[in-house]
Parts: sequence; structure tokens; C-alpha cells
Amino acid sequence: HPLPQEDPVLIRPFRGHTAAVTGVAFNADAAGLATCSLDRFLMVWRLKTQCRAYRFVGHVEAVTSVEFSPDGRLLASASQDHTVRLWIPCIHGESSVLKGHTASVRSVNFSHDGYSLVSASNDKSIKIWSVCSQHLLFTLFQHTHWVRCAKFSPDGRIIASCSEDKSVKIWDTRNKTCINSFSDYEGGTCIASAGSNHAVKLWDIRMNKLLQHFKVHRAGVNCISFHPSGNYLITASTDGTLKILDILEERLIYTLHGHKGPVLSVAFSKGGEKFASGGADAQVLLWKTNFDSFDYKEVLRHNFRRTHVDDPPHLLDIYPKSPHLHDEKLKSVEVNPIFDVTDIQTPDPPIIEIRSSSSFSILVSCLKKEKRWDIANMLS
Repeated sequence: HPLPQEDPVLIRPFRGHTAAVTGVAFNADAAGLATCSLDRFLMVWRLKTQCRAYRFVGHVEAVTSVEFSPDGRLLASASQDHTVRLWIPCIHGESSVLKGHTASVRSVNFSHDGYSLVSASNDKSIKIWSVCSQHLLFTLFQHTHWVRCAKFSPDGRIIASCSEDKSVKIWDTRNKTCINSFSDYEGGTCIASAGSNHAVKLWDIRMNKLLQHFKVHRAGVNCISFHPSGNYLITASTDGTLKILDILEERLIYTLHGHKGPVLSVAFSKGGEKFASGGADAQVLLWKTNFDSFDYKEVLRHNFRRTHVDDPPHLLDIYPKSPHLHDEKLKSVEVNPIFDVTDIQTPDPPIIEIRSSSSFSILVSCLKKEKRWDIANMLS
């Protein structure tokens, strides 16, 4: 008999952006969700009982990426206006502008300790910034085309980047050198990459090899997010779906519908109990994970009965000697919220507009204060 409430469920849609949603990010306790869009705005959505939304105005071109700092005190955003912004997510709208890139900035990511920020740009460079001083620390050059994304490892010692030059590069942050490069043509230490060839690949950077290769989407993959357990990976695609992959069992388990048109962004919350997706339809969808709250073996057993078509992999096969190609023939449980969600017509929350009041000095002095300013009121 089925486990209760094991499938992911759409909690509700959020409408407030007027163009494609390019990034989604939760704060540490999942009480707030930040989103960014081609409409040039950042939005912070309060997810507690009385939902409210705050629109942050400052960038002059499309915003491509957004992330909360680990302690939730700051927001970072990247934009096609060539800048990175650091915001205090409060009603005063303090923000500072980090200038240095000479083309669109595609992604921002905080280090685990919150002291550094990495940005990736169409100027083919990766820049690492000090959050406290808002100064550029150093620049990494080696990609030969636009850099799409760059992220810190959990221990901050390496940065992984991917580029339109079809390579994934691994950088040592202490020596500021590229220590490894994976080419897409070759077909904490595990990284995932995805792209326009519809494929999702998992690499082991210690053993320098491709572990898994999923071809489960019918169009390009725009964004991926690991579940904090490391057992699952969620993917967002131009084919209009999200897919949840079971990494341990090397299987596709869920296909999620709900966006009209391409899905551009997706992220799990820090605890993994929720995830959010953003689409070209300007909608943000908030989902309850569900499948991660059960004993992992139970979920495996149950999903195995529902979806499995092949022989189960041997345990030794979890890290296969040669990469298996998992293709579209894999069955998955389809989740279509049209049939699941009664409350799809939830009224949209009121939106409070906050215009950027710039100031490096204000930002630094605020950071030095111990109190959590208005962010606590904003999201509580």
C-alpha cells in the first residue's frame, strides 16, 4: 500500500514578476524565498502564514541569479547590467554595487562561511569578492567562452565553474589555479553539470571520471540542485518539466509539471523539505518535497515497485566503473498539480516595493551590528 503523502506536492504558485524567473533561493530556515527575473527586479517572498512579498529595485537590466548568505543577513544578485549587488533584505533597501565585470554576470554564490562571493560572467572571467569590504579579491581566467555558473565547494577550497566553451573547470582557491578540467565532449567531490545537449552528468573530481550520465529531458537543462542529503538531484528544463533523479539508485523517480513553458531555475531549501522553481511563464512554484521525510530504504522499495523496469543495480554499481547512460526510456512517477492542488487560485500576496538606497558605508556598518535588522520582521 502506498506511503502517505510521499510524492512532491505543489504548495502554491507565486505571481509577482512580469517576466521570466531566472533564479530562486531560500534563506536558511526556509521562511523566505528570494527570486529574480528578466523584469530587473528581485523579490523576497515571506512564506509564513501571512504571505507577503517585497520587490527590490536597483538593477537596470535583467537579474540572472540570486542567493541568500548562509546566515540570511545578505542577498547577492547578478545582472546583465554587468554588476553584482549585495543587499540587506530589509525595508530600507540598502545595497552596494560590485563593479568589475565587463559583460553580463550570470551567477553569484556565497562561500560556506559567508565571507566570500564568487561571480561568473560573459566576460569569460570568474571573480571572487570579499563580502565584508566589498572589494575584488582575485579573478580567474581560463574559460574561452561565457562562464555560465561558478560555485564554491562546501569547504571553500575549490570553485567549480562551467562555460559555454563546454568545459567544467575545478579551481584551487588558495593557489588561484585551475587544477582540473572536464570536457563535455568526453562524455563535496561529486559535481553535477548539465546543459543544452539535454544531458545531466555527475563527475567524481577525486577520481577524475564521469560517474553517471542521465538523458531524461527532451530539451536543454537550465538549472540543477542537489538535495542536502546528496541522494537526489532536481533538474529544470526547457521541455517544461522538473525531474527528480535518485543518485544512489541511478534512477529517474519523478517528473513534475506545472510551468507553462521552459523551467529556468530550481533550488532545494537548506533542509531539503521544500523546493522552488521559476519559469519563463513568470511564475514561481513552491513545492513540498515529501519523499525525503521517509526512511530512504522505504522510499526506494516503494518507488521501485511503482516505476522500475530494469534489473536493480548491484550495490557495487553505485559508482560504476564506466558511466551508464540513463535515457528517456526510464519510467517516472508523473506529478501534475492541475489534478493535485485545489487551491491553485490562491490570491497573490501584497507586494511592497523597496528602492535601492545605495551605500557601502551603510552596508558595512549594518553588517557590524549584531541585531538582525528588519529581515527578522520581514520573514517572521
